[in-house]
Amino acid sequence: MEFRIADTFTDSLARLSGQEQKAVKTTAFDLQLNPASPGMQFHKLNKSKDPDFWSVRASDNIRLIVHKTAASLLLCYVDHHDAAYAWAERRKIERHPKTGAAQLVTVRERVEEVPVYAQTAGPATGASATSPKPLLFSNLADDELLAYGVPADWLDAVRGANEDSLLELADDLPQEAAEALIDLAVGVTPQVAQVAPPDADPFAHPDAQRRFRLLTDVAELERAFDYPWEKWTVFLHPAQRQFVERDYNGPARISGSAGTGKTIVGLHRAVLLAKRHPSARILLTTFSSTLANALRVKLDRLTGGDTEVRRRIRVESITEIGLALYDQLFGTPRLATETAIRATLADAAAASGGHGFSSSFLYGEWSSVVNPWQIRSWEGYRDVARLGRKTRIGGKQREQLWAIFERVIRTLEASGTVTWSALFTRLAEHLKATQERPFDFAVVDEAQDIGIAELRFLAALGTRHPASLFFTGDLGQRIFQQPFSWKALGVDVRGRSHTLRINYRTSHPIRAQADRLLPSAIADVDGIEDSGRGTQSVFNGPPPEIQVFDGQGEEVAAVATWIGARVGEGILPHEIGVFVRSEDQLDRAKTAVQRGGAQIAELRDTVDIKPGHVAVGTMHLAKGLEFRAVAVMACDDEVLPLQERIESITDDSDLEEVYNTERHLLYVACTRARDRLLITGVDPVSEFLEDMR
Repeated sequence: MEFRIADTFTDSLARLSGQEQKAVKTTAFDLQLNPASPGMQFHKLNKSKDPDFWSVRASDNIRLIVHKTAASLLLCYVDHHDAAYAWAERRKIERHPKTGAAQLVTVRERVEEVPVYAQTAGPATGASATSPKPLLFSNLADDELLAYGVPADWLDAVRGANEDSLLELADDLPQEAAEALIDLAVGVTPQVAQVAPPDADPFAHPDAQRRFRLLTDVAELERAFDYPWEKWTVFLHPAQRQFVERDYNGPARISGSAGTGKTIVGLHRAVLLAKRHPSARILLTTFSSTLANALRVKLDRLTGGDTEVRRRIRVESITEIGLALYDQLFGTPRLATETAIRATLADAAAASGGHGFSSSFLYGEWSSVVNPWQIRSWEGYRDVARLGRKTRIGGKQREQLWAIFERVIRTLEASGTVTWSALFTRLAEHLKATQERPFDFAVVDEAQDIGIAELRFLAALGTRHPASLFFTGDLGQRIFQQPFSWKALGVDVRGRSHTLRINYRTSHPIRAQADRLLPSAIADVDGIEDSGRGTQSVFNGPPPEIQVFDGQGEEVAAVATWIGARVGEGILPHEIGVFVRSEDQLDRAKTAVQRGGAQIAELRDTVDIKPGHVAVGTMHLAKGLEFRAVAVMACDDEVLPLQERIESITDDSDLEEVYNTERHLLYVACTRARDRLLITGVDPVSEFLEDMR
């Protein structure tokens, strides 16, 4: 007998208390081991529209709803007795008449007087009447709606939907149908669902596999229970799968706004490459150790017991890989610190004299132009485009600047120290000069924050196979790197750059409000545009809360109350994150968590958050993480954007870049939330909060 679990089961399980969950899991494990055991208390649900629905007793008042046939057992839902029965009475599992996918369908209530989703016009007042909003799908034929996975019983309701009722309707539809209708509503042509042969297993359909997971052993069931609200990253949406499985003839990049599944696509791409090329070495990398640790955890979940595939995928940050390779080839590097660089610049500027350049301008020119591009000659500096630097400098000024930078370069060489850019440039030059390739393929997550020299290294690495390089990222989440041309470094993704538009992680109200922080489209230096237009969330939820307080004490008390309320709703402490702009505001966040009755898991290099602990960290460390509820605190004026960054700016373009990256930081923090978002600050608050209102 096949044993499956539905996403609705894990969703409902998460809402129970810890003791209730324990009883449910024990019952589920017993069912998997022996559903015919005499100790299993099955009860036929005679009021259900599905003849195969049964209840199973887990405790005095907790019931599991299962779909049981001679060939399979499916865990569908769990709740207290009356609520579980009421859920089952309005659900049925059926094979879709056109696509052949197994669907869990909500039974429509037949109310003839007022259609469930259609809007009725109000009474006329004076010379005019309130006009109903136009129906979105009234012109679509049955066959077209069925091709998108709409259940037959819901065709009339779909045709009666307008823009106000669409998300409410989507909550009652199978995911593939909801996504297709949302696409249609925003002017995007959706992908027609795959049609299975008449004799095919309806649970084997790709759309069915997104909601019904086949579990072959107890270990798989344990993993499903360990990560209930993440909806198992092992299954891909068909729109994602095409980018994972495609054969590319060069470097490829997958973009999309927060929550569209870019990281999941990257993880699946790494696993696919390992399976397609049994002797290949795969690098899965990103720009920070914290994110690399998060990737490692997700990859372990995805590969499960496939130790051979997992063994050939190395997960490290780009800096960890660079250090390891440099040490192997040239010995342990002596890395120059920012403090040492600033001191060396000051000495070189003093020795040159008579130039009039400020220390801030010199460091900006060094860190944005000379060091990342590893300019080593006057001719190189004379001809460099200085991309992103708006302060114009003439030929004489360039000569004066080069005299300073040349002194810095010579001083670093004499001391035997290297910058990160110099380290990666030397690695790239070594790879170009030899046939040595430590990896056959590289998958790079959060690629928007990979630097110039790192990309030069990756370009040299990715020459063994046309599809050696695969990038995922979002320009709207760029918080570390200034823009630069990928094409100039030999990584040309034109024609192989694709955008994901379905947001699976963040509710519609949270996504819509966070999107106000960003322009509708952002183009990179090579002219490739990342556009948020047409991106839609597949589920609804409560609107974000923005609260302004007179003092920090009031803010802390309010956030503490909010955390307690979320836990009271059934959200577990480790499913809550609290973020602030910088370490200076961490105490406010920690105090709020403690007063909210939870323990603190302070984010550093690890994202292994223990049960009972609320994650607390800076916005930079929020990258790549996901929580059911997020509080973003201390969004005060002069904190966001950070005043000390603004005061250090001497170049107009740098000021614009500071404002952009500070907006991106707030966007990143807000879009970590799935269901609940609270944004707080002390009056006067950040100007960015007004943009979000």
